[in-house]
Amino acid sequence: MLGRAGSCDPVHWLSHGSMGGTQSLALPLGKGPHHVGCADVMVGHTQQGLFLRLFYPCVPRAGAEQPLWIPRYEYCSGLADFAHCSRCWCAPLLNLTIGSCRVPVSWNGPFKPCSSGYPLIIFSHGLGAFRTLYSSVCSELGSWGFVVAALEHRDHSASMTYFCTAEAGREEWIPYRRVPQGQKEFYFRNKQVHQRAEECVRVLRLFKDISSGKSVTNVLRQDFDLSVLQDSIDLTKVAVMGHSFGGVTAVLALVKEPSFRCAVALDAWMFPLENVLYPEVPKPVLFINTEKFQTPESIAKMKRLSSRNSQTKIITILRSVHQSQTDFTFLTGKLISRIFSARGTLDPYKGLDITSRAALAFLQRHLNLEEEFDQWDNLLEGIGDSVVPEAPFCRSNL
Repeated sequence: MLGRAGSCDPVHWLSHGSMGGTQSLALPLGKGPHHVGCADVMVGHTQQGLFLRLFYPCVPRAGAEQPLWIPRYEYCSGLADFAHCSRCWCAPLLNLTIGSCRVPVSWNGPFKPCSSGYPLIIFSHGLGAFRTLYSSVCSELGSWGFVVAALEHRDHSASMTYFCTAEAGREEWIPYRRVPQGQKEFYFRNKQVHQRAEECVRVLRLFKDISSGKSVTNVLRQDFDLSVLQDSIDLTKVAVMGHSFGGVTAVLALVKEPSFRCAVALDAWMFPLENVLYPEVPKPVLFINTEKFQTPESIAKMKRLSSRNSQTKIITILRSVHQSQTDFTFLTGKLISRIFSARGTLDPYKGLDITSRAALAFLQRHLNLEEEFDQWDNLLEGIGDSVVPEAPFCRSNL
């Protein structure tokens, strides 16, 4: 079931009928000049720590392992809970159908140093998602020379997450939490979006610590040494990005942290942001919307920002749905088309091209990058095949 902006923000993939059939995840390789590596990073032994998946330019190596898309069985249980399905049958079935899907990047691949420093993007997931479900767009950006830190939020908005306690080998899981009965959704979600934005700020501080030479321990003890990043990230060129609940998180992060120079909001769910903060958003935002999620009320909130800043842009990708900006749109098989409602009629690879190219053009403009991403500047004005400016409602039939 897809949510309507202003009322709910589900990344809700299991809403109709029965499940079955062979599934494969046809995530594309990045089109940029860099091979992409990937590593998980967990800092701290409490819920106030950080957990993220890092995508980065890497040195290619033969026979490199590719990471699982759904990293642990517990995430299947979390997706089942989020979707109001029984863990008893849904979690094993999810694990059977999509549990072996892999992401086409090099797991813990050797980091490719960059003396001039890669720009940094901090990515915030949507409601009910987690750090791996946007691997397509994160790895695409990594292939063009960005380091992307895909957060897994601990505000109970992820379908499931965890942290490792100081006691060796012990994990504490943090499940998705619904709006408590009798509590207004705005107040519940508003508290979450502030925690999420503050987590984005803490990720930036983590990279500042690494760049200053401070020793940072990855409690997951993986074969990726964070110190290799020390002289290869340009912390004057940092953006924040997200989808849905993560889109509005990115907007709020601009208010909380002056070092964020711009935001890219994919189909942002504007509902949780309080009205008093709109005049406080100091930097430009690129809103990349899908055709079938936004409402006039939500677009009006985006226009409050574009009316104050001529560099804030709003575009809509035609024939796309809310899930078109997640990895679920790249799953093949009847499970997706009939169950997950994850595709519009636009080819998902074309949708990713539009999303990533528009983002790259915007990032070049506002991070002052010396690249050739300005070749896609027309997309920022809504000019191009399958893209229009702002939000023309009822323009096409999906």
